[in-house]
Amino acid sequence: MVRAGALADSSIIDPRPRANMTAPYLTPDDDAIALFTLAELRTIEARAASALPPHTLMGRAGAAAAHYLLDAIARDPDSPALPVWIAAGPGNNGGDALVVAEQLHRAGVAVRVCMPIEVKPDDARWALEAARAAGVSIEGQPPASFDEYGWLVDGMFGIGLTRALDGVFATIAARMARRARGSGRVLALDIPSGLDSDTGARVGGGEAVRANVTVTFIGAKPGLMTAEGRDLCGELKVATLDVEPLAAPSVVLNATSLFRGHMPPRDYATNKGTFGTLAVVGGDTGMCGAPILAARMALYGGAGKVHVAFLGEGGPPYDPPHPELMLHHVDGFALDKMDALAIGCGMGKSDRAKKILADVLKLDMPKLLDADALNLVAEDDALAAEVAARGQAGDPCILTPHPLEAARLLETDAKAVQSDRIDAARRLSARFAAVAVLKGSGTVIASPDGRVAVNPTGNAGLATGGTGDVLGGLIGALLAQKLPAYEAALAGVYLHGLAAQTLTAQGIGPAGLTAGELAPEVRSLINRRFYADRA
Repeated sequence: MVRAGALADSSIIDPRPRANMTAPYLTPDDDAIALFTLAELRTIEARAASALPPHTLMGRAGAAAAHYLLDAIARDPDSPALPVWIAAGPGNNGGDALVVAEQLHRAGVAVRVCMPIEVKPDDARWALEAARAAGVSIEGQPPASFDEYGWLVDGMFGIGLTRALDGVFATIAARMARRARGSGRVLALDIPSGLDSDTGARVGGGEAVRANVTVTFIGAKPGLMTAEGRDLCGELKVATLDVEPLAAPSVVLNATSLFRGHMPPRDYATNKGTFGTLAVVGGDTGMCGAPILAARMALYGGAGKVHVAFLGEGGPPYDPPHPELMLHHVDGFALDKMDALAIGCGMGKSDRAKKILADVLKLDMPKLLDADALNLVAEDDALAAEVAARGQAGDPCILTPHPLEAARLLETDAKAVQSDRIDAARRLSARFAAVAVLKGSGTVIASPDGRVAVNPTGNAGLATGGTGDVLGGLIGALLAQKLPAYEAALAGVYLHGLAAQTLTAQGIGPAGLTAGELAPEVRSLINRRFYADRA
């Protein structure tokens, strides 16, 4: 199921009446949520505008944001006596800001508007006339200090911004960002000014507002969920404005509804063979830890049996914490008898590693490629062609690169990848006929059939060595349990990130969270969410 508006389990903002609102990152949703691109939003807006009286959408948007502020002010013992300061840009985002100002003023809240350039569009001119008629104070320059103000409202530029902020608007954005990191109370209307709503990158690499809360209109946007978007938007609220959304968005927010139906049943009359056998292939001499981390996660992720096939010498004969793991040297080990393979962690890039990868790619079973396996593919056209051939034959590999590995695969640089993560994931998927998992804040999962999801879970606790290996082991375990490649990737990324959030809520992170601590938490999440009736 894909929903258009609400983020998590409460109702969305609506200007009639005031309603509850939620944040997606702390309480991930069971239902997928539409993420509307700029082109899709323009289509929705045009359709709605043609069916509604003039200025309706702007009036609803401003009213929704004003209702949020009134509620926030009422809950905050320190802010009722402080005026609200609002930055209005020259376009329709500025018009939204002026509606907010008028509504607050009429509700008895002191408000001051800074409008360095007078608004131009017809809707925004309507809002300006209404604000002036109500007696709203409007100035041309920002104050020397924000200390005398409670909430600051960013209504400078919305989703249509095409160049970097400059002049007074860049100055205001930088000052708002400092305020958000300090005493807080910064609200962005629709999207923080300077942030690209499709990509989550800063427009033109320039300044951008950092908000504590963003009230976004009609629906959520991809750029609020990936790259810098999650940091810059703060707590996200959605106001649908009572507008009918598109039925089939091109990007969705990852959720359990997208993969729940593929989780294997845990009937009483099952055995270890029911849940598949995974082999983790990697671990050149001196790098045995990475595949062991991946294999441990695969055990906790529900695989029936897990093997590790080391490439190098000096591997341990068994894993003392988990003697359930079966450890081997890759030579002579029957990889063709496995149900799924996860290859690459700690593998190295030797000629021998390349030969083993080439042999593995010929095997007829689901495969995940990570780390050095990805680097080998990036450096060798024959390996790249074999990966693509597998996908074209209906057996897509799963590729799990971080941005630098993705850049190598796409023959570009990490900056280009991060400038449009969704496009990069799509290009990876198309180039290799594979399921691409572009890791990072707002991990992007792209399928060769065109499906794209952005993941809402995860936090800075994952910014430590080994967490990528753990993710590979988890997705590999799900492949062994017969999940299709795209759904296995969705489930693995979602649960991996949610484990980090859950542990952080317990004080085990984000600082100092180790990769190995994720596995037991993932096991708990899987059992609580999918197998509670098996107790």
